Amino acid sequence: MKTASLRKELIYNEDKVSIKIMMETETTKEIRILFKKGQIMKEHKAGYPITVEIHQGTITFGVNGKQIILNSGDLINLDANVPHDLLANEDSIVRLTLSKFDKVERVKRVIE
Repeated sequence: MKTASLRKELIYNEDKVSIKIMMETETTKEIRILFKKGQIMKEHKAGYPITVEIHQGTITFGVNGKQIILNSGDLINLDANVPHDLLANEDSIVRLTLSKFDKVERVKRVIE
């Protein structure tokens, strides 16, 4: 059994999005992404399917040329290799579920 909290030890970065690996399981990597209002994750793709949950806040999620407003409690799932970007409309906590085969370093490169 593993436990983690999306709401504890919140350290927002003023300059860029903050990423923390919350846990790894046999099938997934669970990542917490903290956004200050106005911060972005530029367009990128994942080599495996992903699921994104807006735990707190509001995100404009760009996918396939469309802008989708995601609010607290909303989930979105993308197949592999779908270009997408994120913009925080307010301070936000986002949970990203990656395949265990995906690399966290890939996510970190997106925010650099």
